[in-house]
Amino acid sequence: MKVIYNILFTLFFFNSLQAQLPDLIPNPVDMKAGLPGNQFTLNSETTVRLNDSAFTPSATYLNNFLQQHYKLDLRTADSATSQQVSNVISLVRSAGENTQPDEYKLNVSNQGIIIQASTDAGMFYGIQTLLQLLPIAAQGNYFVIPAVDIYDFPRFGYRGMHLDVSRHFFDVTFVKRYIDYLAMHKLNYFHWHLTDDHGWRIEIKKHPLLTEVGAWRDGSIIGLYPGNGNDGIRHGGYYTQEEIKEVVKYAQDRYITVIPEIEMPGHSMAVLAAYPELSTTPHLPKKVAQTWGIFNKFNNVLLPSEQTFTFLEEVLTEVMALFPSPYIHIGGDECAKIWWKQSAFTQKLMKEKGLKDETGVQSYFIHRIEEFVNSKGKTIIGWDEILDGGLAPNAIVMSWRGEKGGVAAAKQKHKVIMAPENFMYFNHKQFLKEDSLTAQRYVPLEVVYQYDPIPTGLTEAEQTYIWGGQGNLWTEYITNPAKVEYQLFPRLDALSEILWSPKDKRNYPDFKRRLKTQFKRYDLLNINYPKRYL
Repeated sequence: MKVIYNILFTLFFFNSLQAQLPDLIPNPVDMKAGLPGNQFTLNSETTVRLNDSAFTPSATYLNNFLQQHYKLDLRTADSATSQQVSNVISLVRSAGENTQPDEYKLNVSNQGIIIQASTDAGMFYGIQTLLQLLPIAAQGNYFVIPAVDIYDFPRFGYRGMHLDVSRHFFDVTFVKRYIDYLAMHKLNYFHWHLTDDHGWRIEIKKHPLLTEVGAWRDGSIIGLYPGNGNDGIRHGGYYTQEEIKEVVKYAQDRYITVIPEIEMPGHSMAVLAAYPELSTTPHLPKKVAQTWGIFNKFNNVLLPSEQTFTFLEEVLTEVMALFPSPYIHIGGDECAKIWWKQSAFTQKLMKEKGLKDETGVQSYFIHRIEEFVNSKGKTIIGWDEILDGGLAPNAIVMSWRGEKGGVAAAKQKHKVIMAPENFMYFNHKQFLKEDSLTAQRYVPLEVVYQYDPIPTGLTEAEQTYIWGGQGNLWTEYITNPAKVEYQLFPRLDALSEILWSPKDKRNYPDFKRRLKTQFKRYDLLNINYPKRYL
């Protein structure tokens, strides 16, 4: 009887400890509570100790966060010179044998905190988890962090979030803040949608009219498309090349790769306003688009001429020099074929190249661009329309029109990023009745959370081509940073968990419970999220 009692007591004790586990998002692979009374006290005497100088960006990030939000300034020391044995946060390079990509281990006890990782990114993810272990408020001039053991690594290699800065421009200060949001949620790719019909947002020195003309529009429609008139307000802006470098460096320090998107061959009205000779109708007047819903209504398509390809190669040469990312997104979506059908030049080109229809023209266009980008040592990513007419040999497909394009690409052994609109477009409303103007589809939090990036119908081998997933934020109806945050949160939390956590660890009721603590963190950071969730 005594043995049974001891077993029951042990089980009760263990379960009670587990019930007190911290509320973390995304949910780690494995987390165990430590013994009561074994918690760590963080104070002004705590030292951050590194055994590898490559961990300095992570230590700097930790210290800056503590200074900004907790008014706490920690000393950083090299493990070879520091004699302190307790009250230490140790950042330790592990051997890296038999490890998962970017894994980390985090242990909290009354002696100190140890974060182990074999990669720099893994250490940064451990720091992000540590920051979630902090209490929202200090207990006097110190902070108590619960005893815990965590082992963690990401499920997918590509964990991305997109921001459209063409429809509405956002300055460098906010773009950096947006990148911080991604870093907090352990995302590692920022898809920067820099060009579209409504504005060109990146300085290209060889073609200055792109920003002198293409970066500005003379008004925007009022209300939902087709709108109730035009506001007549000049809108625009662009990033200088120095500002681009600044953002890229900022993201690199947070282990985030910035992928620029330069739209082609459609979505190019801003280009054509600046350089109408690249249009199928160069004699007709052009202007930067002021309305949404361009597809098949306005001629926004580039002429597939040698002049156009030379122009694009010059643009991409400058873009690739600014972005160390091995990937360049070239759009490829919603390219209306009617303008090529009406173009004598394009019809002649089709006969010369043996292209059976205008879909073949798009494939020819993408193949030409891929060949150039590959020659510079980089890989193209395109929306799933780049499958039409034949997929370029090395292209990565971003599947947005549902999962069909992603499945087709995976079966052709191409890398795939899943971003289906009905699950991953955060510009759509998250409540049936919204407080402000929002794209009219309904993508609530639970729909995002329940999505799995691995589509059905793929063999085990084909599933390996699903690189990961991405959330997208288009800004036709998003005009300011507060609205960006309102649309982003807390769906970004759901995105982070479906891309990071093991599938069998996902539990929507538990996720909603953990969100209550996450909202307190957002209050600390002054993030604007929908208070309806409270």
